[in-house]
Amino acid sequence: MNSVPIFQVDAFTCGPFTGNPAAVCVLDEWLSDTLMQKIAMENNLAETAFLVPQGNNWLIRWFTPLTEVDLCGHGTLASAFVLLNILQPDRKEVIFQTMKMGDLIVRKKSDMLELDFPTDTLKKCNLPDQIIESLDKEPVECLIGRSDYLLLYRNEADITGLRPDFRKLARADGRGIIVTAPGSDVDFVSRFFAPQSGIDEDPVTGSAHTTLTPFWAGRLGKTSMKARQLSARGGYLECTLNNDRTLISGRADLFLKGEIFV
Repeated sequence: MNSVPIFQVDAFTCGPFTGNPAAVCVLDEWLSDTLMQKIAMENNLAETAFLVPQGNNWLIRWFTPLTEVDLCGHGTLASAFVLLNILQPDRKEVIFQTMKMGDLIVRKKSDMLELDFPTDTLKKCNLPDQIIESLDKEPVECLIGRSDYLLLYRNEADITGLRPDFRKLARADGRGIIVTAPGSDVDFVSRFFAPQSGIDEDPVTGSAHTTLTPFWAGRLGKTSMKARQLSARGGYLECTLNNDRTLISGRADLFLKGEIFV
């Protein structure tokens, strides 16, 4: 029986017991895909990140309880927190190499960590009937990005008032649905629903902000913005559009560390 170091980190926090919990498993080499999926299912968190050293950099993969995903912001932030604050505290940045999204850079930025991710591209689309039916409130505008729908609503109250039918929403294509509106004390707010990926509502979704940032930059005429995700736990992010890269900053807190035995 082998042991694997595991850390649970709350990412994009704005106080105790906020943000999005992610598990981080530090490996010497990859486990089988089947075993990593079972570990993620056992952890029962929105994401479990697996890290393998690659020279001075790290390979990274992310699994929900149901499937592997191409990109995960909060899992990357949590992984960078483990490396830059616990395992390699003298480093100022880390580069994660991915299979489908290229290199992801995370830097220390005062009391935050800054993700450097590829910016999403958006196009207008027709909203599928099952999404309209599941949300029971038609948006002002509908767009689609790399993997998610983005639905614009008029105000923050529209976002907090949504009560999705997740059984219907699970039949929608794509990874998930981002709903967004102007914020009352930040530039924009959002929520993220992904029952088709095994997560009814994600507490804070870093990768969704690679879609939200260019959208709101275009509407607000500014490149640096503050954002909140209005889940039950809640989260805070600072976002900057830098051409084809999106910089997403947030705080993180260690919740637990230990070993798993497989």
